[in-house]
Amino acid sequence: MKAIYNRIPGSLWLFFSFMFLQLTLLGLGNHAGEGYLSTMRREKVYFMIQLFVIGGYLAFFAENAFLKQSTVRSLLQKVFSALLLFCSVVMPLADKGSAFYLAVTFLSCFGLGCLGGAVSLRMCSLTAANEPIALSMGVGMSGAILFQYLFSLRRGQSPLLIVLLPASLVLTLFMLNKLKSSDTKANAANDRADKKDIVFACLIAASLLLLASFYNLYIHHMQIKSGYTDYNVYSWPRLMMIPCYLLFACIGDKRNGRLVPLTALCIALAGMLNCVLIGTSGTYWLNMCIFYFSLAAAVSYYYITFWRIAPLTRFPALWAPMGRIMDSVMVLVTAGIKLSSLSAPMVLGLNLGGLVLTIVLLAVSGGFDLSADRKADTVPAMLSADAALERLREQFALTPRETQIFRELVTTEDKQTVISERLSITVKGLQKYVTSLYRKTGTTTRSGLTDLFHRTMTGK
Repeated sequence: MKAIYNRIPGSLWLFFSFMFLQLTLLGLGNHAGEGYLSTMRREKVYFMIQLFVIGGYLAFFAENAFLKQSTVRSLLQKVFSALLLFCSVVMPLADKGSAFYLAVTFLSCFGLGCLGGAVSLRMCSLTAANEPIALSMGVGMSGAILFQYLFSLRRGQSPLLIVLLPASLVLTLFMLNKLKSSDTKANAANDRADKKDIVFACLIAASLLLLASFYNLYIHHMQIKSGYTDYNVYSWPRLMMIPCYLLFACIGDKRNGRLVPLTALCIALAGMLNCVLIGTSGTYWLNMCIFYFSLAAAVSYYYITFWRIAPLTRFPALWAPMGRIMDSVMVLVTAGIKLSSLSAPMVLGLNLGGLVLTIVLLAVSGGFDLSADRKADTVPAMLSADAALERLREQFALTPRETQIFRELVTTEDKQTVISERLSITVKGLQKYVTSLYRKTGTTTRSGLTDLFHRTMTGK
């Protein structure tokens, strides 16, 4: 088991554990209000869930951008983790037809947003370090969907969820800590140069999600009305997402991700059939398969694309999870225009408009250029934190203890008293090592050491 664990990339374990947690909690949350709220109000609960998810992601960004004290941030992260742990234990046990379950659902969605922001930021950093991130996304997502189907969908809710949900949360937090890496930020010039790419990525993601939005709302309305009996969005066709995710796992890391937009577009074309093939039991199941296959393409596109773009922006914590945020936003937008109530010809016309828009955007943004050497789409090669420290150790002849202290100074914002306590040395002893580091590296401040560390990582 240990050999298998060591062979699998840490980013794959991270994404698998988080997505299993997210998919399962959201699946349980979709049942909130059963026997307690009317059908109309239960549909509104679905949209409230999207708002709480968006709020969680934005809360993580605000914490990352505006809270500079590591102790406060650490405390907040522990509080949110404890609340999410509480939700993961309570939701499999609580009565779904109660106000308490409804409140726990909203709390869990907010917590998932906060945790999802941290996961996306870590995946973004690993992307900048040239990790095979599409492989981790595709295989991790496939495993999460399979586990969700086996333990919470195939034969009803499994009692093992009481153990599996907390375990997946613990594994996610463990991998987040293990895969610590400095957040990547580009200079102002790169940030300005990539605003166009950000806008195009947002518009393309929105148009791809639009092609799946009609059937998403249509089957959600049907499943609530039938009490998840005649129609169930979490039935076996959900497994159709797996081959699509595995496809992107194979191609997503090739040519700097240049194959991803065109592949997503080709698969999303199938989603246009949803607004035509409706009305009978047979076409319902066919539609479910088409819907999930095309939805997986849109999700793969926005995860891989925004993880690659985010390191080039001033606020990676905002842009790394932007695809997931837009997913929930599109649910709210299409609900606002009552897309599921439109006639099939009108929806088909709307989808054709979305398709034309997607093709134009891909053409203008270079999405049909399959070459791998376009400068604007290449994330600067970066060393990992460990590799950068090893290079600095060799360059400045640092001792193992000096290297250890160097790491603490540049990867944390802790005071010297906290660092000395963690390393079991006196403050005076720590200060002697710091003075030695300044002398060897030619710096005079802690921020100077940090700048040197980041320059080494980025090769500047």
